Amino acid sequence: MSKVSKFTESYIIRKIDKETVNIQILDNDALMAIVGEFNNNLLELEKLTNTNIFFRGNSITAKGKSEDISNISEAIKFLLNKFLLTNLIEKNDIVLSVNKNIGTAGKNIQPLEHLIKTPKKSVIARSKKQSEYIQALKENSIIMALGPAGTGKSFLAVSVAITLLMEKKVERVILSRPAVEAGEKLGFLPGDMKEKVDPYLRPLYDALYDLFGFEKIQRKIETGEIEIAPLAFMRGRTLRNSFAILDEAQNATTTQIKMFLTRIGENSKLVVNGDPSQIDLLNKNNSGLIKSKNILKNISGIKTIEFDHRDVVRHPLVSKIIQAYQKNFDDKN
Repeated sequence: MSKVSKFTESYIIRKIDKETVNIQILDNDALMAIVGEFNNNLLELEKLTNTNIFFRGNSITAKGKSEDISNISEAIKFLLNKFLLTNLIEKNDIVLSVNKNIGTAGKNIQPLEHLIKTPKKSVIARSKKQSEYIQALKENSIIMALGPAGTGKSFLAVSVAITLLMEKKVERVILSRPAVEAGEKLGFLPGDMKEKVDPYLRPLYDALYDLFGFEKIQRKIETGEIEIAPLAFMRGRTLRNSFAILDEAQNATTTQIKMFLTRIGENSKLVVNGDPSQIDLLNKNNSGLIKSKNILKNISGIKTIEFDHRDVVRHPLVSKIIQAYQKNFDDKN
């Protein structure tokens, strides 16, 4: 049975009247995931959609305004599809299922596609830009991703990189970033090179452990299949059969980004991620992220993806915070 037919055969929707809809979920595991522990997911959907939701047997009944019950129907279908593809419904999925259908934010949400399967969970694109980004990561040799925190730049890059490593399509994954706080002079910090740079790569480690598990990742690090390297240590190398990620690239100069990109060798991919609004350099004009994007924009094989607040997949407040700060910045300029 195809994924599409499995999905369409897993539910029955009946519109009782203009203000009532009944949805039967025929897959019991999916039903329990959608309802949530102590009906928590349905309670959250009630608040988000201004509807009254009742759950009995394998049926979910929603009452409310015509537009609201249409939204709840689409939200539940989204959650059902998510579960059938990934065997998991997360808290963020509840908000996403509603945003997919309500207001301007909904216009930016894409159907479930570009699924990335990892040992611990499956990862899906949660916005049009994330979908484009995953496709770019798979199809291009050099990818640049610019945008605010919480848009999935690092998480998705790590997901694709380690998946390719597990599939033996690359031999090594390299994680790097400029250690701005230490002025790249890591020799003054205690420990070996890995211990010196580890604190600066914590977001990438979090993604690794979340997707692939602590023990599996530690083994890959010990064998050298996953390498941790500060940006300064990349000079003079040629990266073959590798997937290298430069994170926090807004804190790298144009010269440093050029140095990183020119390390590319046979059967390799390089990713440059950064947030132009979070430059930590003393002289913010030294940041090479935007300059490099503009210099390289017309080169075939280099793909640039630019995220904005609509692509944020953290707490809904994060998107509003980013918007508020951006408006304040725009007003001053």
